[in-house]
Amino acid sequence: MTSDKDTEQLEAAGTEILMPRRRPAQQRSRERFNRILTAARSVLVDLGFESFTFDEVAKRAEVPIGTLYQFFANKYVLICELDREDTAEAVAELKKFSDQVPALQWPDILDEFIEHLARLWRDDPSRRAVWHAIQSTPATRATAAATEKEMLEIIAEVMRPLARGAGYEERMSLAGLLVHTVSSLLNYAVRDVNNSEEDFDSVVEEIKRMLISYLFSVATG
Repeated sequence: MTSDKDTEQLEAAGTEILMPRRRPAQQRSRERFNRILTAARSVLVDLGFESFTFDEVAKRAEVPIGTLYQFFANKYVLICELDREDTAEAVAELKKFSDQVPALQWPDILDEFIEHLARLWRDDPSRRAVWHAIQSTPATRATAAATEKEMLEIIAEVMRPLARGAGYEERMSLAGLLVHTVSSLLNYAVRDVNNSEEDFDSVVEEIKRMLISYLFSVATG
């Protein structure tokens, strides 16, 4: 979730944070809003971001196109909302894992988190589509950076016993490195390996081994 302070800092730096014009309060409006998000995912997967249009989203969501503009100024704002939805689910999983500390130590949490993300990327093509689309403009990238802050803070806190002596900013940088490395390698796993589940699982295991080995080197370096 983007805080007022985060928004002010990014806007002061000349980078707009893309937010919906409003979010629905009533049940009927929430249902329309969710239909729009679901339809947007299907359009993104089927047509790609360059061919992504509000006309097609409205058609699939079975709402007037004006309804989309009530919530979203343009397709970039809509994509950022999909990214918030994906990040919120990742945050919920991380909180669940981190609540098990010390029953789960940081290698276990990292293993569980990578496994969770891998399942999402394998089973839901829209995850990868949103990840690609969010790279499209400075504003979408800045908005995604603000969105992921809560997730990075959880990881940075989990890593506190590992990176002894490291300050908040250093641990946040480490958390960002982990998250973006995992996303990039999962993108490779989905795109470039054979489509068999066995091949995908093999790449995921290598991702885990590589990152956990790296973090052990951080801990002992």
